[in-house]
Amino acid sequence: MAAGMIANINLPRILHVGAGASKTLVATLRELGLSKPLIVTDSFMVQAGYSANLEQQLDEASFAHGLFGSCVPDPTTDSIDEAMTVLHAGDYDCVIGLGGGSSMDTAKAVAVMASLDGAMRDYKVPHKIDRGLPIIAVPTTAGTGAEVTSVAVITDTGSREKMLCMGLGLMPVAALVDYEWTLTMPYRLTADTGIDSLCHALEAYVSRKANSFTDSVALTAMHSIYTNIRTACDQPDNIEARAAMMLAATQAGMAFANSSVTLIHGMSRPIGALFHVPHGLSNAMLLPEVTAWSVQHAPQRYAHCARYMGIAQESDSDPVALDKLVDGLRQLSADLAVPSPRGYGIDEQTWNDSLATMAEQALASGSPANNPRIPNAEEIIGLYGKVYG
Repeated sequence: MAAGMIANINLPRILHVGAGASKTLVATLRELGLSKPLIVTDSFMVQAGYSANLEQQLDEASFAHGLFGSCVPDPTTDSIDEAMTVLHAGDYDCVIGLGGGSSMDTAKAVAVMASLDGAMRDYKVPHKIDRGLPIIAVPTTAGTGAEVTSVAVITDTGSREKMLCMGLGLMPVAALVDYEWTLTMPYRLTADTGIDSLCHALEAYVSRKANSFTDSVALTAMHSIYTNIRTACDQPDNIEARAAMMLAATQAGMAFANSSVTLIHGMSRPIGALFHVPHGLSNAMLLPEVTAWSVQHAPQRYAHCARYMGIAQESDSDPVALDKLVDGLRQLSADLAVPSPRGYGIDEQTWNDSLATMAEQALASGSPANNPRIPNAEEIIGLYGKVYG
């Protein structure tokens, strides 16, 4: 960021971070003057008793509340409509998003559509959504950072487009970040959400919208993630690694929410929308090759990332550090068994037939324009071809 420019920083009003943070729900609602929340989550969170944990807190404090427990991965406009039916059936004054990014994004969409006319597609970027019901985010995965962002990604059921929605109305007023809820996360989810967080931090740091505030939290997050992700995957009950990953996910969310994501996320959304690949995994598929394609256009920044994460030595020259960064990210993907789109089972002909659409949707998201190296559609198609495997 050029000297003299103003960085616009938006964060939740209340952040509780650490073991037991999720137990502060009632105190948080009281502090905010809220009294009747709708919990928005998915069927696993209901079956595993996570939502019951929050409902018990509310019952013991005699808080009326409701539950929508049918969120879907990569939330769709149809799913939002179902949740809105539940919202309109009760006189709720806030929404609690419980779970991973999909549940929190669903909660965000419900909160803002409560006071908006029309359809969700009417409010995608470049529209800004600046009002809605208060949102309390309770993340259960160390990944999306949605608990501290004014962003939601919703798939239009009709067009299958993954729509990027932004605005202060989507920013939670409070986030309860409790790493204890991540101790039961399986290997694949730990790996993919962790790499998603790493993408957030790395992209925020090299983004054309980076600033001094986001630089500091991005660097801290990427160092912590790179240091701890293998341990968190291999030793799921390792308290130190889980706590580090959860905090880093929130920090990485702060970073990209107040700068931007770049080409990785721009290319990732169409993969998720068209082929139903989980968001974190589609980012993981893209991270090494998109980074390799971009590094020469911000060599000092990428080299600093390599050194800060410990992939390169402080004494390494920028060219050496860049090579080590790309090699290190490829090795991380191999160590965490990240599949290529081919390895994931996506049909090659179907993939190739979708390239033009994916490139168009990637560019339309706006994220690629924040990349150090700004691509055209042909270059994005070439990268998709390279990534396929």
